[in-house]
Amino acid sequence: MSRTPSSKMPSSSSTEPEIDFNMAFDDDDFRFRDYAVEDYVTLVVFWSLIFVVFLQFFTRYVLGDSTTWTEEIARYLLILVGFIGSAMAVRRGTHIMVEFFYHYMPAWLARLLNDCVEVVSIAFYAMLAWVTFNLAGRTGGMMISVDVPKSVLYYAVCAAFVLMAVRGVQRLVSRRLAERRQVQRRPVSSDSR
Repeated sequence: MSRTPSSKMPSSSSTEPEIDFNMAFDDDDFRFRDYAVEDYVTLVVFWSLIFVVFLQFFTRYVLGDSTTWTEEIARYLLILVGFIGSAMAVRRGTHIMVEFFYHYMPAWLARLLNDCVEVVSIAFYAMLAWVTFNLAGRTGGMMISVDVPKSVLYYAVCAAFVLMAVRGVQRLVSRRLAERRQVQRRPVSSDSR
């Protein structure tokens, strides 16, 4: 006896979660305006890192003679991916944070704490930008395998911290403006008159 496939309707007594695998593979339309400059810079640096690491692997294990500059440049590119990627995370608000206590706070206290965290983060980014700028000014050495000053890396990290601070300010201001617009849109109840 053969069984014909039928569409199953989810039952209310089912304890297993319904998983939609097709939704995981839905492609969103690509739009340039959904991404910022740090997204594209990180993409270029990341693909450069992939190329350099592949070149290092190829020369070491296929040709038997490793290229000397690839290890150092790969290390510096990885540092840049980390810091420029952090600016992406600040813009999107995807840095790791503990959200447990926010769920048990009143809404006004959660907003106040969130604002305090944003302000402290912006101050931290600005302070680290200043520190790395001063460090870059005092660094006079050259990279070991290529004839480039090490200060170039420190200035790039400084620029990433400046971008993190700018994106933090943008995020704080846009969130406060959105909250203000949301309060203005609320209908006035007749009890408040």
